[in-house]
Amino acid sequence: MNLTLPLASVELVMLTAVRIAAFLVIAPPFAHKAVPGQVKVMLSLGLGMLVAPRAAAAAEEAGNPVGGAIASGTAAFLGDVLLQALIGLALGFLVFLVFSAVQAAGNLIDLFGGFQMAAAFDPMSLTNGAQFARLYQLTAMVLLFASDAYQVVIAGLLRTFEALPLGTGIDLAVLGETLTTGFTQMFVAALQVAGPLIAVLFLADVGLGLLTRVAPALNAFALGFPLKILLTVTLAASAYLALPQIVATLTDSAVTQMGVLR
Repeated sequence: MNLTLPLASVELVMLTAVRIAAFLVIAPPFAHKAVPGQVKVMLSLGLGMLVAPRAAAAAEEAGNPVGGAIASGTAAFLGDVLLQALIGLALGFLVFLVFSAVQAAGNLIDLFGGFQMAAAFDPMSLTNGAQFARLYQLTAMVLLFASDAYQVVIAGLLRTFEALPLGTGIDLAVLGETLTTGFTQMFVAALQVAGPLIAVLFLADVGLGLLTRVAPALNAFALGFPLKILLTVTLAASAYLALPQIVATLTDSAVTQMGVLR
């Protein structure tokens, strides 16, 4: 039995799967080492075949006929593959940048709470952080799966085939502006998450400094380290309980950022 596949359909599925695979390699929660590579490949191929008709229609409307790269030669097709990989990596990095705010908030709490000295390398996420940074990162990843927010991220990725049709490149000026805005929003979001606890720890340092000035023999700073750890562990629950709403907001922001690159 002979099975004949049209080259245009093969090209279409390969291009869509390459963009999706490049996205899954870097975007959370799929980039975590707990997600096997075989799952990412199968998910990329399945979603690529699913979105292929919509991607073909969008490419035709944009004046990029499907199968044109194959008709032009292998070099043109490889160029399209590299372009889709670049687009997928750019979109994945934007999502990664948005959700890095959660880990950055945990790093700030570790820094001001005195836990930074216990920082260690996490081979699963390939990051270096202390207790709260890893706790916040793992919680955000679990919430993405538990709340089905990952489906919202995938839906946003599939909609990019209409915003950025196959054969259409990225505007580097728009990408640079979006990355700059993303970095700014990441730091602002991290401060919003960890800000109240940081303010309490800062006031504790000020109080210990004033106490040392009033009673130098008391050596209040010797009590500062265990006191700040106690305050951090006691008050961190309030910031931790806000993570579900924070993850939902960051998911909407990530989908919005992916739609900017058009």
